[in-house]
Amino acid sequence: MFKKIIIIFSVFLFSLQTKAQVLDAYVHEGEFGIGVGAGHYFGDLTAGMKLIDLKPKLSASIFFRKQFNNYVGVKVAGSYAFLGYSDKYISYKNNIVQKTRNLSFNTNVWELSISGEFNFFRFQPGFEEYRFTPYVSLGVGIFSYDPYAYLYGEKYFLRPLGTEGQQDKVHYPNLKPYGTMAISFPVGFGMKYSLNEKINVFGEIVYRFTNTDYLDDVSGNYAPDAFPLNPNGTPSVGFLLQDRSYEYGTPIGIKGRQRGNSEQKDSFITAQLGISINIGSYKCPTY
Repeated sequence: MFKKIIIIFSVFLFSLQTKAQVLDAYVHEGEFGIGVGAGHYFGDLTAGMKLIDLKPKLSASIFFRKQFNNYVGVKVAGSYAFLGYSDKYISYKNNIVQKTRNLSFNTNVWELSISGEFNFFRFQPGFEEYRFTPYVSLGVGIFSYDPYAYLYGEKYFLRPLGTEGQQDKVHYPNLKPYGTMAISFPVGFGMKYSLNEKINVFGEIVYRFTNTDYLDDVSGNYAPDAFPLNPNGTPSVGFLLQDRSYEYGTPIGIKGRQRGNSEQKDSFITAQLGISINIGSYKCPTY
């Protein structure tokens, strides 16, 4: 009886050792992946927004993740988000002034970023015990944007118009047009699950702080005097887009009156589900 116990215990120890050697032999080197989901902007036009006022739009991404070990990795990602919002989405009871302001925008955002990632649990695809982990990420990126709006069915890019007087060097010599590129600081949280040795599924939310307040073309004060009348005496496109409160009645865009909050930068968030393909190899065990 004693000999049988010794044999069973020896077999158990041998199986643990063998399993440990297999785990140590497999190297999870990284992943290629894609994600699709929704994106939302936060800025001057969402100041009075509530949950029911959310208007998410399309987002997508592709990425490569390099794993240094089972916990730490670096991800390089290319992302797209279609962002936009309008003052008309805000409930009247929340902010009458904002509703009356009646500004809106849309923009395509293309981002290239690099982020450090940390897995809370050991992640090793193909092994039952290590096929799931939550993770966090922190990084930096650069993105392009170019806000536009529609007037009488026509699409107009807002930056060239200088809706806050940026193009008027006589009345506003200290204002400069904002750029079409900005810096982002992505902070993310996600969860991933290995279906097998080759394929993972994941879900993640990434919030991006930015260094621009013009994602929505709104930041400073009204500047109606920067838009002279057309030769035929009609209002210019720039004048009609810089203050659209006239669509509700008496215009509120008096020169110098606050149009946006220049003290707070714009930001945006994406939530995506996706799939990734693992890159792995086996190393020869040493004895």
